[in-house]
Amino acid sequence: MIGQRSFRRPAHVLALAIGITVLTCGPAATALAAQWHDWDAVVQCEAGGDWNADTGNGYYGGLQFTQSTWKAYGGSGNPADASREEQIRIAEQLLAHQGPGAWPTCGAYL
Repeated sequence: MIGQRSFRRPAHVLALAIGITVLTCGPAATALAAQWHDWDAVVQCEAGGDWNADTGNGYYGGLQFTQSTWKAYGGSGNPADASREEQIRIAEQLLAHQGPGAWPTCGAYL
């Protein structure tokens, strides 16, 4: 059969294609997307970089949660006492529900 060629892709090319698909479409994509939010910049803007801010203005923690918002999204205790990771976990939920407008000025960093 002159003029006809058969091309076979090596197995590693197929494995790479499957791996990329899983990363861009599966649960890992959600985790990767979360990493792109610059929460440290938001905290710098909201609370001068202090993740444990409690200035007496009714907003707590680096991301300046009200107590009611904190509890509504699954937080316990005072947000100012929560770890950076816990504040980000709650903030990601709030962001998904309300968008960056939940932080009217500093949401621009997201």
